[in-house]
Amino acid sequence: MRRSSALSAIAAVCVFVAAPAAAHPVPFSYLDLRLQPQGLDATLVVHIFDAGHDLQIDPPDRLLDPAVAAARARDLSDLVARRLRITANGRPLDAPWTDIEVLAERQSIRIHARFALGRPVGIVGVGGTLFPYDAAHQTFINVYEGAALTQAVIGQRKTTFEYYAGSRQGVLAVVRKFIPAGIEHILIGPDHILFLVGLLLLGGSIRRLALIVTGFTVAHSLTLSLAALNIFSPPARLIEPAIALSIVYVGADNLLMRQGRDLRVWIAFAFGFIHGFGFANVLREMDLPARALGWSLFSFNVGVEIGQLMIVAVVAAALAALRAQSEAVGRRLAFAGSVAVIAVGAFWFVERIVFPGGL
Repeated sequence: MRRSSALSAIAAVCVFVAAPAAAHPVPFSYLDLRLQPQGLDATLVVHIFDAGHDLQIDPPDRLLDPAVAAARARDLSDLVARRLRITANGRPLDAPWTDIEVLAERQSIRIHARFALGRPVGIVGVGGTLFPYDAAHQTFINVYEGAALTQAVIGQRKTTFEYYAGSRQGVLAVVRKFIPAGIEHILIGPDHILFLVGLLLLGGSIRRLALIVTGFTVAHSLTLSLAALNIFSPPARLIEPAIALSIVYVGADNLLMRQGRDLRVWIAFAFGFIHGFGFANVLREMDLPARALGWSLFSFNVGVEIGQLMIVAVVAAALAALRAQSEAVGRRLAFAGSVAVIAVGAFWFVERIVFPGGL
């Protein structure tokens, strides 16, 4: 009896859960983009439930009648044009969605558009939410370029997608995006800047400073690549406190360093591995282009290096000018600066341990 009651309860729950699903079994749309030398062919398949809801067609099964679908084709075209943004090289593409087809076996309708490009395209963007009334709705995207296929999904959580063409224009688009991104990241990253400043406080020859920056670059480039390619990626809750500790160590080493014991190149190299994982956490959020991983990693690294050199040039020049005026003032500044580096690094370490998600 108990078994029969349990089965009945389970069946009732299944019916209750399945009822909404039966009403809207496929909350998805499907967008195919075919990149041609002088144009972009687009095909969109939407479920009749979604189209019927937003076009106020009740019941939505009426859209399976070719005559009804044809009569509402203009309305559907206008709706898609408002909500789905397709761009090429950053320029919005505009063309009517036509040739409506009924796909009875899929309970869907299909429409087409052809966008004229005029010149080779480097980057294609897709953005928007087709049916915002349904929080679960997603649009599956297939981009075809010759024999290559790239797939993506957009919805209310992730509303944009960028495709980089496998051409010279695509490579240039990657470089133009990721070099500035690398420069920006190093310039707005106070922990990375403070680490570099700590390494520069004691001054040194141009050759010595170049070796310090090179050691840091080589190390963080390696771990950045490992993490961005998902080969090895420690969690941020470990990396962020470790970066703070690296800053503390640099300041302490400055205070303890004696003549002939300049280990800053090795410190930069060793802690560069940790900072590289920190760079990777940001890079992954940028949605790396699958077809241009190598170029995006290379470009981001170049940008980080440019940003580092900008910092080194400004800080090293200012410290050198100060020492040229007074060696004693330069030493006092190095001492005070190293103490400040330790204090800030220690504060960040405690903050990142106690409040890993930020205050």
